[in-house]
Amino acid sequence: MSNEDQLQHEQASTDKPVYILAIETSCDETSVAIVENGKIIRSNVISSQIETHQRYGGVVPEVASRKHVESITWMLEEAVAEAGVSLQELSAIAVTEGPGLIGALLVGVVAGKALACALDLPLIGVHHIAGHIYANQLVHELAYPSISLVVSGGHTELILLEGPGQFRFIGRTRDDAAGEAYDKIARAMGLPYPGGPHVDRLAQEADSEIKMPRSWLEVDSYDFSFSGLKSAVLNVVNQSKMRGETVQVAQIAKGFQASVIDVLVEKAGRAVQEFGAKQLLLAGGVAANKGLRSALAERCEQLGVPLLVPPHRLCTDNAAMIAAAAFLKWDKQEFDAMDLKAEPQLKLEEW
Repeated sequence: MSNEDQLQHEQASTDKPVYILAIETSCDETSVAIVENGKIIRSNVISSQIETHQRYGGVVPEVASRKHVESITWMLEEAVAEAGVSLQELSAIAVTEGPGLIGALLVGVVAGKALACALDLPLIGVHHIAGHIYANQLVHELAYPSISLVVSGGHTELILLEGPGQFRFIGRTRDDAAGEAYDKIARAMGLPYPGGPHVDRLAQEADSEIKMPRSWLEVDSYDFSFSGLKSAVLNVVNQSKMRGETVQVAQIAKGFQASVIDVLVEKAGRAVQEFGAKQLLLAGGVAANKGLRSALAERCEQLGVPLLVPPHRLCTDNAAMIAAAAFLKWDKQEFDAMDLKAEPQLKLEEW
């Protein structure tokens, strides 16, 4: 951007608010939001498909895509109406371009491109994980450098934020993500989908636990591995069934959650110290887990570093977080062309 363009951009930004309409369809939630200046949520409507996928015990990609097609038009209308912002007042259109389910992503990308084209507005493709991280920006002031612990159904990662929109991976899962492990062990114990909230509740209620292993990997590693823990839980469940015993669901849940939390908290705390982080950001669907929130808060208090956690409504997939991340691109006037594609394997470092 030239100095003249920069001055014009700064002048325009002081003249009127920036309204970004964002679309999120990466998995099984259809969401549309309008966010003002990257921080003020004017609307954030979400249509969940949980009831549809519960009968299958997990998300069926083709079904998810069809549900997005059914919902996207009226979700756009509802978000605009709720925000009290006219289409003519919008500044840009943002949409999740990846990662996610290819069919689901395509619905949002096509809708976003059509709207941007019809309104002659800039288009901003957004990385889904950047959205989860910057959901914190909707309720907190961010300071850099910071460490983000991203914990969801498809991701478990430690990311160093060296500055606004500057991401560097320092650790990631080598197999199952934490949220995926939650759902798999919950299914084995006969708990409804999604399993995470049920396992968390049972873990909080149990007065004893069945001890489970911890996977620390190499001494200096920030990576994660939950496949062994998942196998240990399944082994306990299967042995109980073979002996004709009642499966101690609550005690297993407590042991499983204790193992997951111990590893996540220890590695996140060590990363904060090593990289001199000013904040620890928790992000992703599993950020709603009460046990994890409590343990991280305790560790951060010991380290003297603030823990930033979005409210529950902003932990799971939603479009407001996509708009918050898109504001980073708006601020630098970095827009996408109309040949933007859905990228199911989009890399955060390349965004």
